[in-house]
Amino acid sequence: MEEMKNSLPLHEWKVQQFHATIYKLHNLFHAIALLALLYYRVSSLFLFGELPTLPWALIFASELLLCFIWLLRLPFRWCPVYRTVFPERLPRDDELPAVDVFICTADPNKEPTFDVMNTVVSAMSLDYPPEKLSVYLSDDAGSPLTLYALREAASFAGSWVPFCRKYKIGTVCPDAFLSGSSSAHGDGSYLRSMDFSPELEKIKLKYQLLKERFQRAKENCEIGRHDHPPLIEVISDNRIIAIGDEQAKIPLLTYVSREKRSTHPHNFKAGALNVLLRVSGIISNAPYILVLDCDMNCNNPSSVRQAMCFHLDPKLSPSLGFVQFPQAFYNVCNNDIYDGRLRRAFKTMWPCLDGLQGPILSGTGFYIKRQALYGIPMQEDDDLFQLRSSFGNSNKLIASLNKSYHLNPINGGTISSSKELIQEAQLLASCSYEKDTQWGEQRGFLYHSIVEDYFSGFIMHSRGWKSVYYEPSSPAFLGSATITFNESMIQNLRWNSGLLEVGLSRFCPIIYGVSRMSIPQAMCYGYFAFQPLYSFPLLCYATIPQLCLLAGISLYPKVSNPWFIIFAIIYISSLSQHMLEVLLCGDSLRTWWNEQRNWMIKSVACYPFSCLDVFMKKIGIREANFILTSKVIDEEQIEQYKKGIFHFKGSKLFLVILATLVTINMVSLGGGLARVISEASYDDMFGQVFLSFAILTFNYPIIEGMIFRKDNGRISTSISIISVIVSIIFLSFGSFIFF
Repeated sequence: MEEMKNSLPLHEWKVQQFHATIYKLHNLFHAIALLALLYYRVSSLFLFGELPTLPWALIFASELLLCFIWLLRLPFRWCPVYRTVFPERLPRDDELPAVDVFICTADPNKEPTFDVMNTVVSAMSLDYPPEKLSVYLSDDAGSPLTLYALREAASFAGSWVPFCRKYKIGTVCPDAFLSGSSSAHGDGSYLRSMDFSPELEKIKLKYQLLKERFQRAKENCEIGRHDHPPLIEVISDNRIIAIGDEQAKIPLLTYVSREKRSTHPHNFKAGALNVLLRVSGIISNAPYILVLDCDMNCNNPSSVRQAMCFHLDPKLSPSLGFVQFPQAFYNVCNNDIYDGRLRRAFKTMWPCLDGLQGPILSGTGFYIKRQALYGIPMQEDDDLFQLRSSFGNSNKLIASLNKSYHLNPINGGTISSSKELIQEAQLLASCSYEKDTQWGEQRGFLYHSIVEDYFSGFIMHSRGWKSVYYEPSSPAFLGSATITFNESMIQNLRWNSGLLEVGLSRFCPIIYGVSRMSIPQAMCYGYFAFQPLYSFPLLCYATIPQLCLLAGISLYPKVSNPWFIIFAIIYISSLSQHMLEVLLCGDSLRTWWNEQRNWMIKSVACYPFSCLDVFMKKIGIREANFILTSKVIDEEQIEQYKKGIFHFKGSKLFLVILATLVTINMVSLGGGLARVISEASYDDMFGQVFLSFAILTFNYPIIEGMIFRKDNGRISTSISIISVIVSIIFLSFGSFIFF
């Protein structure tokens, strides 16, 4: 029976052929229309004397750039893959490999510490042998409050983890289960147990006491420090604990606060992850690592076994670098006005990438092979000097590179009592350890970009590693999405700045990648790298045709001209292509509308600043900066989000651009319509009138925030006044320059 079990596959996959066929037919149709448009523009060069030269050239350049970005997007729709796993076919628990869990937190003011503890406890409760599970929390703030909270959380986990295992609880995040906010409570069999209700009441009481102790500590503890020495503390070390008359084990839990000095670069999240990689290497040294954001709790305890269905597959395992799970969020409502759940990535793009070389590394919720991070497989006869030049001078870390390495605490003691081990770990967490090594350059998570996940995954795929994407029926992880306008824009600014930074470097995916991975995979990486360039064509479309409309100059064919049909087809085709993706994923037209609106807003208000940020870094005006997204929001913002109302508080940088563009389009639509009516030039100017009308329709929340709303989330009067002044200046000087 055991032999038959071992011969069965651990997973299966199939191509969603129906979706792939529809996507390909649509792409063919759209490509033909784009070629026709380019032919029209090129043939119009011979009429250059009859056209407004600069406006026409800018619009043509915008169309060329949009065609280029569209071309890079093509492989995202070629081969969508759906996967199924069979965890029941895995080897026995004593034969399973060990797994380390890395959780990173950086600022207690923006990342509530109690929520971080829920993530830690949920990770300790994963459905996996506790002696093979180790959890590491990286605290970049070096906060005494976080350390205290982690000790208290470990004490609570001593009751919570055995409780979850005993009753097969499906929701292992304490807050989600005990508050009743999640319905994924396993199979419900625990309800039939006579002991369940009394034990649940005891757990609730302990959790309430944990909250109270934390609140008292929060009032007295120091929140965090900018500069601090390294601190490593093993909170629990797999010892057997007594719970009443029973005994149980809980996973190893370690607090890691790396050394931070203002005089040393700390390389943001990638630097923190590399410290965890080194420290865990000399303690647990698991061959597989789960990386989680501090707000991304484990919702489905089976995720680790699901990931092992891929990592332990003998046909797939040798080349498999990581298994990516989708990001899901518990605080996103149905009317997701800020596109917080990232539907396009995890419902459309990642399944299609899975049909190529695999999905892009996505920052959290992935099980990665330690060897893939080290870059090369280690051999017994590797040169010691070469290993030290790559990994540093720690003999214990060098020894851990060998697969046969196992930690043996000195004199049979525990890990937490080994002073020598803790001292070595602190050395590995020091600022100076990485000097003159390959950490961040060739080893570990890479430092070339602030989007360390995208770039590290790109280099892995360039080295020949593959990845898979798996979306279980119950979300493996649940996090907190950005549900405010300002935080959403800041988050996208940071992401796109890092992406474009890679695109304009020697690691440009469409140059560096095409010789090291499949061309379609390199194109997909290239699409993300150059996505911020959407800013140029959309800014042009939001201003140039409007100036020409006011001046009575047509940039598009007359409605009666057959070429007008080509422009109409391309516009409708673009909208329908996105609509098709949304509907095939089972979402609504409202989702399509929100995503279209967010794409337009981000392209004109967020992407330009991403491009500016990269330009300033390139010429040395500023250094790389990681702007942490705040997870702390007030009740007013939450209520307005639930009602589908934009909250514009704290977004001055972005709102000036948006309000200015909306003002320009309102003026041009009003003035243009008056000219069209007086001159009866409907046939000539319909395209530009429609464009302004469409822009204002999609951006109605901006108009509402400027004119109609009186609440605290409106666009301030000062921003509205500035936008009017800037609009007047632009329309005046624009008319002078262009005409």
